[in-house]
Amino acid sequence: MKRVADHLSDVLGAVKPLSELDFQLLDAHGCVLTEDVIAPWSLPQFDNTAMDGYAVRAEDVAGATEEEPVELPVVVDIPAGDTQVNAIGPGLAARIMTGAPVPAGADAIVPVEHTDGGTVRVRISTPAQPSAHIRRAGGDVQAGDVVLGAGTYLGAAQIGLLAAVGRDRVVVRPRPRVVVISTGSELIEPGYPLTTGQISDSNSFTLTAAAREAGAVAYRVPPVPDDKDRLLGLIEDQLIRADMVITTGGVSAGAYDIVKEVLSGLGTVRFDSVAMQPGKPQGFGTIGEDSTPIFALPGNPVSAFVSFEVFVRPAIRKMLGSPRLHRPSVKAVLQERLRSPEGRRQFARARVQTTQDGTYQVRPIGAQQSHLMGDLAYANALIVVPEHITEVAAGQVVDTVLLERRRE
Repeated sequence: MKRVADHLSDVLGAVKPLSELDFQLLDAHGCVLTEDVIAPWSLPQFDNTAMDGYAVRAEDVAGATEEEPVELPVVVDIPAGDTQVNAIGPGLAARIMTGAPVPAGADAIVPVEHTDGGTVRVRISTPAQPSAHIRRAGGDVQAGDVVLGAGTYLGAAQIGLLAAVGRDRVVVRPRPRVVVISTGSELIEPGYPLTTGQISDSNSFTLTAAAREAGAVAYRVPPVPDDKDRLLGLIEDQLIRADMVITTGGVSAGAYDIVKEVLSGLGTVRFDSVAMQPGKPQGFGTIGEDSTPIFALPGNPVSAFVSFEVFVRPAIRKMLGSPRLHRPSVKAVLQERLRSPEGRRQFARARVQTTQDGTYQVRPIGAQQSHLMGDLAYANALIVVPEHITEVAAGQVVDTVLLERRRE
């Protein structure tokens, strides 16, 4: 059997990052930046107030108390968005709203809660320290700073920062377009009644959602029956919009396992028995004029999911241009004995938790057969048992892959 590491190496060797494109800002959400973005101006761009209140000179209100408030004339109102250049002299105050520019001459803001709210004259009942409640220009970002570097994943906060420094377009690697196809004449769309011998299609939903979690734009097509011509035609049609194709089912040696028969004659696709549990039968290669990667995954639900995590997810991340291809992994203390087949790397469903001292504990969930989806839904980790180990005792430390429920 082929080693897991060798199969993964073949996959990553055949997959390349997508070509960079110039996108409008919101279209770049979820993509990876391929340029350094330099701030053309500072953030904040000018000294502004963090509070509604009054702009004053700190020394003018140094002696203010509840019993003996300081009274100052209010010489100007400054709303947020005011573009005038305002100034105050000694012994004067300006009424000011949050985000408005601090007038020249003022060095502190007194919150309105510490005043009587006057509009002509204001009574101030508390002193203010110099710079109190003032956001200084450049306190966040300095003009000329690299605010985001190439390789940065663009989430909501990063999109907001780009807008704040005036960028309406950026150069990124686009999110890969992934088409997911379930095969098998027994498969029925969810929502329809089942008869004996029929199964509600779940794999295509699992894999489409997993591809989206990995950062792809994923499309699911209805299940395809065991018909070679229909499957071949569907794959050829989907190549028009796909950067990657994933099929599930039909990769074993059964009489009706047509995926293996159809794909074996296309492009560079080959099928291997990979030394892993679950997920032994694997198909991979490239097809079409654009050498589109195609994964032929097993049909058992857990096998399909684990195969995706081990092989497909890193490929999507590489196409996206992400510097991080794999899930995070931690060392965790096993809470109960775990058996593993000799000569195969096991990826056992499990739940991991953090202890009070910051270490990790992990416990296998249920039986490890590849058709048991109920336990998979509650797993937040995969315990990885190497090929040469057949049993791990409780209390031993194991490598544990964390199945985060978000994109990184």
